[in-house]
Amino acid sequence: MSGKTGYLRHIEACNPKIAEPFLPWLIEGRIVGWVRPALAEELRRFPEVFRLFPERIELVGELEGFDARSRALAEVGEQLAELGVVTPPMGELYPVTPGGREEALCVMDRAVAAWFGTRTFGQHLNGYVRKGKEVFMWVGRRARDRLVYPGRLDQLVAGGLPWGVSLRENLEKECREEAGIPPELARRAVAVGLVSYNRVARRGYRPDLLYCYDLELSADFEPRNTDGEVESFSLLPLEEVARLVRETDEFKLNCNLVVVDFLIRHGFLRPDEPEYLQLNLGLRRPPGRVPT
Repeated sequence: MSGKTGYLRHIEACNPKIAEPFLPWLIEGRIVGWVRPALAEELRRFPEVFRLFPERIELVGELEGFDARSRALAEVGEQLAELGVVTPPMGELYPVTPGGREEALCVMDRAVAAWFGTRTFGQHLNGYVRKGKEVFMWVGRRARDRLVYPGRLDQLVAGGLPWGVSLRENLEKECREEAGIPPELARRAVAVGLVSYNRVARRGYRPDLLYCYDLELSADFEPRNTDGEVESFSLLPLEEVARLVRETDEFKLNCNLVVVDFLIRHGFLRPDEPEYLQLNLGLRRPPGRVPT
């Protein structure tokens, strides 16, 4: 544990003050990512792809069109991985965009894009059950062999949102793989908004956006993981879920924000909560401009 308690600390942890410099990466004059100076130096190997300036990085203007840019960035990612500069490609493409997914100017492999500070998109689903007047929430415990936050608590369903797949299709896939939820049940999930944050991880700057969903389940529903990413599930009273977020660091970092959003929307956290205003304002941060 960090030693601190409260809900707001998780929002602060996902949106820390950024002390190190990052260089903006632009395509067609629009910022699509933020790159550490050390990685920028490595990009000098690719003058046919990147043009470097003291205060920014640009994709060369000669690379026009979605496909041409994507091919060039794929080759860069493979070569940087061979040099040990970035992690090896995963074979999963993510949009490179100055805004939403629909504004994508090209795509990059998920593992490589993490080093380039591009906006990433995900989907988190709160599965809950009503028993009389009480609300219970299903939470999963991540497998101990996971590279990120092994053994931590997670939403019932959570995953990344790759390029070329609709939100509905991806949510149905994640529901089936992570919790054994059939498509006809997954389609009942209600889109309830989004959570966003900006933080720095080992690989680089992370301006992340999570689409959030609620799915009310019957009392006899039993989740079943099929992809090995979850080791167990627990159905907990909402009061206990709130306590875990408030008093512990048991949840994967960004999952805390999704739970806080659920607690606010369902009236568990009320306007007389001391941090109510800061919590509401902090759950949806626009991509911040980082120091250069």
